[in-house]
Amino acid sequence: MKNLSVFVVVEFILVTAVPTGMLSTSVRADNFTNVYYSARKDQLVVTMAYRGTNPSHTFSLKWGPCQDLDDGGRTVAAELLDSQWQDVEQMDFKKTTRFSLADIPCRPAQVTLRSAPRFFATLQIPAKVVQKP
Repeated sequence: MKNLSVFVVVEFILVTAVPTGMLSTSVRADNFTNVYYSARKDQLVVTMAYRGTNPSHTFSLKWGPCQDLDDGGRTVAAELLDSQWQDVEQMDFKKTTRFSLADIPCRPAQVTLRSAPRFFATLQIPAKVVQKP
């Protein structure tokens, strides 16, 4: 399991470290350029690089079921959906979207976001902190 964790971290770094200068020649599908968890707002913050005819694409998450891990943890996958997935790839765009974690099916959990077949990012989401009034 430790080897898998190292692989996931390396994969996450490779996926999220795409230099912006490469966008014009390498973006062929929706791709993550940055993904992180905002503890203050309890949100996933995802910056997408994509191609299309306009910048008005919207993104949403489709959560999968929670799965138990051998080490006692939990994991869940979410597919990142593009509202204009059939838009003609003419120009490069970048958009940052914030996703509330109110609908996440389990926590704490290792969350894997997927966009296109080869693009994914994995990060750990902690248990929900209950704010005192």
